[in-house]
Amino acid sequence: MRCVALIGFMGAGKTTVGRALARSLRWNFLDLDDVIEQRERKTVAEIFTSSGEPAFRRMESAALAALLQDRRAGSDLILALGGGAFVQKQNRDELNSAGAITILLEAPVEELRRRCQGEHKVRPLAQQDARVNELFAARRADYALARFTVQTLDKSVEQVTAEIERLLQSADTRTEKQK
Repeated sequence: MRCVALIGFMGAGKTTVGRALARSLRWNFLDLDDVIEQRERKTVAEIFTSSGEPAFRRMESAALAALLQDRRAGSDLILALGGGAFVQKQNRDELNSAGAITILLEAPVEELRRRCQGEHKVRPLAQQDARVNELFAARRADYALARFTVQTLDKSVEQVTAEIERLLQSADTRTEKQK
């Protein structure tokens, strides 16, 4: 199984790009937040309200580990992670051991905030600008650990998808040469 994990901050476009990329490559697509919501039968916002962020992070790690374990014999997968998932070392380790290719979708914090405000989705950690700025700064070092980075500012979903496809082709070519 090949797995591409899209990472990045809230509003980076992980779900939108992930769906488009999966269609283009004819791979499966999953959004980790959707998986958690199905498992817990609550929205992410409800989990944050009722159980808090630490409990959500435990659920997130458990869902990711189970998903990667289940998918090892399965088909190719594009996986959109929540904004804080890649910050957790155990999640990075799980992705690494599964051989996932991690791709950071990046844009300036002002753009990410604008995108989040234009959505109808409730984002528990995006309620205050100061908190968003703090989180964005705190997560940058962990995000930098992704294998690839794709800038999304002023690019269409199709442009970002095409760029990722070129990166994956390049990665496949390098892997074949190493064999």
